[in-house]
Amino acid sequence: MTSGPAPLDGWPAELPQPVRVEPLGGGWVGRTRLATLADGRRVVIKDCPYPAAIEADGLAALTRAGVPTPAVLAASGTRLMLEHVSGNPDWAGLGTAIARMHRVAGPRYGWHRDNRAGRFTQPNAWADHWPSFFAEHRVRTHLSDPEVPAELRLRLERACDGPIQALLPDAPVPSLTHGDLWTGNTVDGRWVIDPEVSFADRELDLAYMLGPSRNPLPEEFWEAYGDVWPIPDDLAERSPVLGLHHRLLHVRHFGARCVPALAADLDALGW
Repeated sequence: MTSGPAPLDGWPAELPQPVRVEPLGGGWVGRTRLATLADGRRVVIKDCPYPAAIEADGLAALTRAGVPTPAVLAASGTRLMLEHVSGNPDWAGLGTAIARMHRVAGPRYGWHRDNRAGRFTQPNAWADHWPSFFAEHRVRTHLSDPEVPAELRLRLERACDGPIQALLPDAPVPSLTHGDLWTGNTVDGRWVIDPEVSFADRELDLAYMLGPSRNPLPEEFWEAYGDVWPIPDDLAERSPVLGLHHRLLHVRHFGARCVPALAADLDALGW
């Protein structure tokens, strides 16, 4: 259902008032709407369950790295307002942009602030040792959630203390990563949205993008990515470990139906 002219609370003074507001699909974490302004522009309004400045900060980091993103028009309180973008797919261009983003190296692993992974806080305290950062801030941080069964929690605690440390490299390049990059967080195969940024091993992004739980990115994306920075031949050896972060996020967000996939991954790892 759509509405006629409807001023919204906290509307930024620098933007014309909306003449039409309608629901926009895809925003399962926050309420998302599409507004048509009096000057004809269309704007995406996202009401977040967290400060909008967090997401605006991530989008700004991607933009500085050359990743195509919608322009941030306003970020106040929990409301984020973005340029509405659309167009023809450019998967090759996007693959090149993501590889170049991964070439942006940070001083250490982490980020200058904690941000969000879906509904949950994503801790980003700086660290010099990649396996420790991943174990503490991308695995152990999830384990106090009651959605994680006690038996799996114990197995994952043991993994954080030993196997994870042994299987991940100590000091890969701390690349700028999106953190939740899959087809659902792209727009028309050309823009990127919904970042969960940090400086991390780029394989954290790659493992998720190549994993079995998401719609695959097209071949032209990967060919263009590889032209800038080839994908490691042995990535598959580490992907199940790196995938634990998103497996746990799925359990926390969606509950028991996601537990079997997490358990199967732990079984396959022998943990």
